[in-house]
Amino acid sequence: MRILVIGGGGREHAIVWSLAKSDKVKEIYCAPGNAGIAELAECVPIAVNQFSELIQFAKDASIDLVVVGPDDPLADGIVDAFEAENIPTFGPRKNAAEIEGSKIFMKNLLRKYNIPTAKYETFTEFEPALEYLRAQSVPVVVKADGLAAGKGVTVAYSMEEAEAALRDMMVGKVFGSSGDQVVIEEFLEGQEMSILAFVDGETVRAMVPAQDHKPVFDGDKGPNTGGMGTYTPLPHIPQSIVDDAIENIIKPTASAMVSEGRPFRGVLFAGLMITKDGPKTIEFNARMGDPETQVVLPRLETDLVDIILAALNGCLGQLDIRWKDEAAVCVIVASEGYPGSYPKGRVIEGLERAKEQGALVFHAGTAEKDGKVVTSGGRVLGVVGRGRDIAEARARAYEAVGVISFEGMHNRTDIAAKALQG
Repeated sequence: MRILVIGGGGREHAIVWSLAKSDKVKEIYCAPGNAGIAELAECVPIAVNQFSELIQFAKDASIDLVVVGPDDPLADGIVDAFEAENIPTFGPRKNAAEIEGSKIFMKNLLRKYNIPTAKYETFTEFEPALEYLRAQSVPVVVKADGLAAGKGVTVAYSMEEAEAALRDMMVGKVFGSSGDQVVIEEFLEGQEMSILAFVDGETVRAMVPAQDHKPVFDGDKGPNTGGMGTYTPLPHIPQSIVDDAIENIIKPTASAMVSEGRPFRGVLFAGLMITKDGPKTIEFNARMGDPETQVVLPRLETDLVDIILAALNGCLGQLDIRWKDEAAVCVIVASEGYPGSYPKGRVIEGLERAKEQGALVFHAGTAEKDGKVVTSGGRVLGVVGRGRDIAEARARAYEAVGVISFEGMHNRTDIAAKALQG
């Protein structure tokens, strides 16, 4: 098969890496790709939102399958566009991708179908939103309705911080039209858990659970990011809790989407909080998570191509999906300033040494310049260590991070520490 992967981050590098292991794959292309992906696939300089150019390339290159990584093109209808040209594409159509594209749609869907989530209200005007906000207790959560590169959520620990976030979104338009509507919701306490699932309509095949670390600094301090690291499995979270989330949140949501005339096909990502009342939904994403994909796919034993084809052909429920009994820990290496503005073009050293140590190094924001790999994003690399358990995988991940360097590089030092606290 000839496969085209859409995207150019760490998630897409992990997807390409996983697809490349299949004996069914003849050639992989990635648009636009990055310096790491270029080692496994032919990178095509077409942006993820250039649908007509991507479709033309797929036709010219006789592409058999398209796999879409990022959220923006899914929300804009890239799957619908490719399907209109009879090109098999893995990902949800536009009306199903709205489960991520609009937090208000998602929250209203969960409310309608009695699926556990935080209490909330939605607003289209600043003054009523501010009045409601001032009547809440802190901590409180303020969310922009639309996509905001994983940064449109503020967990405010003071009313001043909450009001500033609301004003930035609705008045300052820091997230553009994504902040035209907002969600104000109660703060949920507990452990976070991410569960990705292969979905084809009402058929849900959950992947192994992972836990992400959103704040930029150790101890969950600082502003939220797209994710500073993740790990799997979760030895400190009972399987009964995982099963509860799958049976009472993910499966009912897939069924609800079918009932709404928006059947979901692709990867449905549930961001969950394990509260004293059980798992509750923080968010749904309409694609593989980043950086969760970087630890989940390395544990996948079944051929990813087989899973994708089964989902596209409506026989996902008949496939035996197997997972390796091992642990994986991903530490994100970031540019100084992230998640704010950051420099680009800094030379990265030590990549080969890290790989020689057995680490998987997934490139998130890199480019090639004058024969050297340089930084080109806020999150630069996802360094993954694998082992028999979390302790071994974590040690290997940080050992590999230790041989990588570039000016201004920073990373959290406490990824997966929660799993070792017993």
